[in-house]
Amino acid sequence: MTSTAYLAQLGIPFGGPPVILKDPAEEFQASPPAKAASAATSSKAPTEAKSEKADGAPDGRSFLEKWIEADLAKGGRCEKLKEKVLTRFPPEPNGYLHIGHAKSIMINFGLAYKYGGQCNLRFDDTNPDTEETEYVEAIQEDVAWVCQALNMEKMKKGGKPWKDEVLYASDYFQQMYDFAIDLIKHGKAYVDSQTPEEVQKNRGGGPNNLPGVDSKFRNRSVEENLKLFQEMQDGKHAEGSQLLRAKIDMQHPNMNMRDPPMYRIRFSSHHRSGDKWKVYPMYDFAHGNEDAIEGVTHSICTLEFENHRALYDWFLDNCSIIPSRPYQKEFARLEVQGAVTSKRKLLRYSIRSHKDQIVQSLVEQEGHVSGWDDSRLLTIRGIRRRGVRPQGLKCMADGVGVSDRNSTTPWDFVEECWREDLEPISKRRLAVLDPLEVEIVDYNKEELIEGITDLPEQSASSDPSCARTLSFSKSLFIDRSDYQENPPEGYFRLGAIGSEVKLRHSYVIKLKEVIKDKSGTVTKLKCSHDPATRDTMPADRKPKVIHWVNAKDCLDAEVRLINPLFLAMPDPMPEGKDFLDYINPEAMVRCAAKVEKALGKPVLEDRYQFERVGYFAPDYDCFSEPKKLSFNRVVPLKESADKKKIEGKGTASRKEAQQAQLAEKERLQKIPPEEFFKSERGAEFSAYDEQGVPTHDKEGNALPKSAMKKLAKDLEKQKKLYESWKASK
Repeated sequence: MTSTAYLAQLGIPFGGPPVILKDPAEEFQASPPAKAASAATSSKAPTEAKSEKADGAPDGRSFLEKWIEADLAKGGRCEKLKEKVLTRFPPEPNGYLHIGHAKSIMINFGLAYKYGGQCNLRFDDTNPDTEETEYVEAIQEDVAWVCQALNMEKMKKGGKPWKDEVLYASDYFQQMYDFAIDLIKHGKAYVDSQTPEEVQKNRGGGPNNLPGVDSKFRNRSVEENLKLFQEMQDGKHAEGSQLLRAKIDMQHPNMNMRDPPMYRIRFSSHHRSGDKWKVYPMYDFAHGNEDAIEGVTHSICTLEFENHRALYDWFLDNCSIIPSRPYQKEFARLEVQGAVTSKRKLLRYSIRSHKDQIVQSLVEQEGHVSGWDDSRLLTIRGIRRRGVRPQGLKCMADGVGVSDRNSTTPWDFVEECWREDLEPISKRRLAVLDPLEVEIVDYNKEELIEGITDLPEQSASSDPSCARTLSFSKSLFIDRSDYQENPPEGYFRLGAIGSEVKLRHSYVIKLKEVIKDKSGTVTKLKCSHDPATRDTMPADRKPKVIHWVNAKDCLDAEVRLINPLFLAMPDPMPEGKDFLDYINPEAMVRCAAKVEKALGKPVLEDRYQFERVGYFAPDYDCFSEPKKLSFNRVVPLKESADKKKIEGKGTASRKEAQQAQLAEKERLQKIPPEEFFKSERGAEFSAYDEQGVPTHDKEGNALPKSAMKKLAKDLEKQKKLYESWKASK
């Protein structure tokens, strides 16, 4: 099923940008949190291109594509300056990339490539306390791996996806220091000697949106500020004792504009510059400067930076020696249902490898995960080890689309995208995850079943290389779930004596006898076979087809069923509880499986469909000493009504999801409209109007009219839901 067809099945809108996904269980909830909005900027980004064709129909472009095309069009910003598109992907080297970064990589590198430009890979290593060389190397590998899905010509020729060499913000420390000096000289920055507590208190804001208070050091002379800033760099002041701040407006409605910090003192050694610097730039100051130094044309960020755009513009427009003028736009980052991607949380349950030590937390000692590449984690490394391909991540990113509003992508949709990528390329193989022995009592020979192709549409006669041979004997293994002593209604596999099944590519067998051990556990089934049915179904009946392996030459393998790492978490989190309390005990189910002989020499890049089971990839353990034949389930087959017990209970069935959806609707419809945002999203806002529409964000910043308009629409939906419930009573 295509991504759009699947979205339609879930009732999710599609057919034109942006695609905004909602969890089906949230169908009757209010819309996702409205994006924070920046105050008016001193220099507006170029106007976007129109979003519709001449006939008024959506044209399929995202708002980022329209923005770039308008800049490249005749008379546009880039056309006037004869600039090619240059974007950037600027990770901090303080952790491993995760599934959310994959979307950002696709957007930044993909858009640059689409419009004939390039993308910089820049490490934003401005914080000496958190940077690690280990992360720098891993991020480069991960970015290059994800970009394989973009089919870039330079990568086909052995190159890297980024422009020229890898860049580092630390290489610009001197230039950024000079920019700060320029602002001081023009009276637009000052050294503040308040304590950190005083700085925080005097910013104002909070639930009552208090105004800021000017620092008593705000009006220092240019000469004194230059002297103090030089002393900060010379190491003459203690950490936290001095702060270089921009001189903007302590009454500004946008908290980010209230004399934001530009430089702080740190005596830590930097992984690249060593001990040269004692002052380090803050992200908001460094971000735009780095873009300007590199000549970035389109700075594409996630929505949490939208309220910082005014500051991004202020720094660029108020420095007299800035080398170029980039512009910033924001998109909604990828949020996946049930995923934990916080670096702080990931550090708590993963292992950080170093050349000279292993840093392990209490959680690691309890053995929840084995490391950053554990296949249960949604880090890029974990996803890659699990067996997801870059093309699967691109399918997911394309399906989610580019939006300027936050939303949560259902896990079902992520799995559907991965299935869509794997289905046409996965070699079909037979693997029995929970083996039960079968003896065919009236079969006493051995034979070969030839011409079994890797993929359904292939032909062994026209391409012998795609075919394999299965061996068959009287001793087989089938999956234990294909026999039930007391089968429920609608169960059509082996159960009662005389029941039949068709073995895939082989004979119909009939149950004759059930063998049990002393404890009553079934250990073997004895069956007869129908010799006329090896290559065909019987004409008078249609038994169910099951998979099997030959007990005489099958191989032992560990098959790992990867399920969601976390169970559903309540929001808000109950007091005394932690996200680790919701780790799914069945996040990885290890099966002592029997697999066909053809799986004995896997290739790392190969993907398999274990028939009737799911899509699998060979684990790294297959290739490292001591070698162990092991496979990870990338994604299950589409869920059927008859789920195997071996699958575990990590995810709810569709029926359970529908029941939960109905229960959520019943809960929401009882909330009076004026209380809706306060009770459901109170942590996001600090003030409301008489109708209950939020007017200020949690930091006390006034919401823009566009955001309030969206919230008012959400409130109108809640009002209708509430009134409908009241009328039905």
